[in-house]
Amino acid sequence: MPAGSRCRTALRRPAVLYLSAALLASTAAGWYTLTGGEVSGPGGNAPSSPGAAAGTEPSAVLSWSRDLPWPAEGQSSAEVEGLGSLGTSGEQTPVPIASITKVMTAYVILTSHPLPAAEQGAKVTADQQAAEESYSPTESTAPLVAGRAYTQRELLELMMLPSGNNVARLLARWDAGSQEEFAKKMNKAASSLAMNHTTYTGASGIEPTTKSTAADQLKLARAVMKNEAFRQIVATPAVTAPGLGVEIRNSNRLLGQDGVIGLKTGSSTPAGGNLMWAATANIEGTSRLILGVVLHQQAGTNPTQAMATAFSTSHTLITAIRNALPQALAGP
Repeated sequence: MPAGSRCRTALRRPAVLYLSAALLASTAAGWYTLTGGEVSGPGGNAPSSPGAAAGTEPSAVLSWSRDLPWPAEGQSSAEVEGLGSLGTSGEQTPVPIASITKVMTAYVILTSHPLPAAEQGAKVTADQQAAEESYSPTESTAPLVAGRAYTQRELLELMMLPSGNNVARLLARWDAGSQEEFAKKMNKAASSLAMNHTTYTGASGIEPTTKSTAADQLKLARAVMKNEAFRQIVATPAVTAPGLGVEIRNSNRLLGQDGVIGLKTGSSTPAGGNLMWAATANIEGTSRLILGVVLHQQAGTNPTQAMATAFSTSHTLITAIRNALPQALAGP
């Protein structure tokens, strides 16, 4: 059934859910029962609960997911902790992902340089290139002062919240010596996560040659959200630029709404509007993590307009999943 048809069907009727007996039997054991494996988080952090592995069989997919209001264009994917995959919509062919790329940049940095949740991490000195790029009129940046030492956490905040391309490239040079060498590490990490339809060509996402699918990016979201420091950073509404006193707000407009606790925006003309999101739902005293990725919304149009569409379609999907979960967990 086309994505558009699914969306219209969901809007015509209530989301009455059905969960197969086989899936209900596996739910209590979480994702591990469904997949028989788990992925370690960046920095060696043990996952809070096992993650669904690549290639989850159709029997592990909620039967009602086809009636969710999936975006009518582009591609998307979603899953629920303890239930597994909700499936995908749209053709899963690699497309430019813009600043969603920075999630892998953060993952690689946190893997190479583990950051305890309560600490600031290593010191990194901003070079002249990163400072000069702060003033670029053609890309998203964050203010940096040449010669100033920033903590690892500060740089991750400046990269993730306002989507600072210059900060992503600085972190790449710090970690690997050059952006080209860092991209090799990104691709190696993608391979280890079975992101088989993903290619990274830079740390920031400005390059349209960096391409992926919603299904692949969901694997990354699952892995990186196991890192407590990362979860704290992407859930931060705003930070103050060190040494400048300028408030910098999180670009994720959904943050704090309907359980949304992250994750990353991305937009450009070739990529359209993109959002990797994380939300929680409290079901009978148990918090469930919901992860999703929406890509390629209104590609080829104005990036601001396209990003607004990504926010809108993601919000609709998040709300429907959260509303449906109590019935799904209660059974038929």
